Amino acid sequence: MTTVLIVDDEQDMRNLIDVMLSKSGMKTISVESGINAYYEISKGGIDIVLLDVMMAGEDGFTVCENIRNVSSVPIIFLTARDANEDKVRGLTIGGDDYIVKPFTISELVARIQAVLRRTSNVVDTKEQVLPYIECGSVKIDEIARKVYVNSMPVPLTLKEFELLHLFMKNPDIVYTREQLLENLWGIDYAGGTRTVDTHIKTLRLKLAKESPEASEHIQTVWGVGYRFERYQ
Repeated sequence: MTTVLIVDDEQDMRNLIDVMLSKSGMKTISVESGINAYYEISKGGIDIVLLDVMMAGEDGFTVCENIRNVSSVPIIFLTARDANEDKVRGLTIGGDDYIVKPFTISELVARIQAVLRRTSNVVDTKEQVLPYIECGSVKIDEIARKVYVNSMPVPLTLKEFELLHLFMKNPDIVYTREQLLENLWGIDYAGGTRTVDTHIKTLRLKLAKESPEASEHIQTVWGVGYRFERYQ
């Protein structure tokens, strides 16, 4: 039985695809973010990934690039964006096909089967485990979604983890409060940018509890926003 991983931040779309593919005899696993997708892929047993492009936080292109660092599992992009440059980008970074919404069940199943036929002889020689991200004394386990400072676990909330994860994957990049809010909370979030400041403050305090230097990686860029400096 073919196991399909559905990655889409819209629950209604995940449910619709799940019903469509289940009726065709396929097993489905659905997740709403790249981080959860990496975890499912790391466990093995995924035959193909259906990946939405426009997701909050990491978009589908970024998720695809991260998956390609560790796995050659087939990936089909599902998106409402039909611009030719988007299709070219998706296929260039490692996608195996690109389907524009809306689509029929017959088209989706046919595309999945076609991609599986093309890739059936490809042997995945890469490890199915994402590496740790480390900066100084701070270490993130992307699969377990755990953070360590000087090898000591640091309990974080979901948003605190996502903030630190975004910073450490993109060190030295300055993010405005508005960009952080849109990336992690979504464009429809009703709260203001003070939410970002509050989460940065608590994140720093938790890191500093194990090592004052660890919290200093998160730098305030006055009048702009925040950045994560690699070295302190």
